[in-house]
Amino acid sequence: MLVDPHDPDTIDPVREPEPSVSIIVPAFHEAQNLAALTRRVFAAVDSAGIEAELIVMDDRSGDGSVEIVRQLAGEFPVQIIERDGPRGLAPAVLDGFEHARGVTLLVMDADLQHPPEKIPELVACLTSGEADFVIGSRYADGSIEGKWSIFRQFNSRFATWLAKPLTSVRDPMSGFFALHRTTWKNAARLDPIGYKIGLELLVKGRCRKPVEVPISFGARHAGESKLTLSEQLRYLRHLLRLYRFRLFDRSS
Repeated sequence: MLVDPHDPDTIDPVREPEPSVSIIVPAFHEAQNLAALTRRVFAAVDSAGIEAELIVMDDRSGDGSVEIVRQLAGEFPVQIIERDGPRGLAPAVLDGFEHARGVTLLVMDADLQHPPEKIPELVACLTSGEADFVIGSRYADGSIEGKWSIFRQFNSRFATWLAKPLTSVRDPMSGFFALHRTTWKNAARLDPIGYKIGLELLVKGRCRKPVEVPISFGARHAGESKLTLSEQLRYLRHLLRLYRFRLFDRSS
């Protein structure tokens, strides 16, 4: 459900110039984080002189997220869309791209583990021509990894190792990334399973100049992690698809 400026029951969104950057945030039960996220996002982009829009793609959380974003829309160029399709991070991101107006597409999580203050740096790397895909990286030189359990650290490193033959970047698993709209439009058919849509776009977008921007990966602000055993199994199926694509893609 899109916030409708003609609906008297909603607060009219702020009228802003056409955005150059669309920030897509997939969300499920993230109501506690949305106000802080929105304020930090627009503090960062406004200080950098970036015209941006924020699109929250909500998987029918039913936790008050819609009402919170409707209120925020009176102050910021933010909207929330309640998705009707199958739940999941990857399809939520791709649906968000369809609604986006910016020439630059940026994806980040709602839980504030990805620092919004790094958005201008990711965008600058992309718009300068330095890169065709930019990753907010937990493993690049200068990054600060969050305080994870030993199991979570092992799980992340092992998943990254499994993807290593597909790309030269250190953190292909990151959910904090930016790309040109044309990269998404010109990518091979996207059919991700699970939550690693960044890896899918990096590989099937045939990106030749990926750049990693070091970030301080924070602790979750509120709510619970969505990482489950079933998601990990989906990731393995996703990897198999990407290896088949890389093997048979004649344009690589």
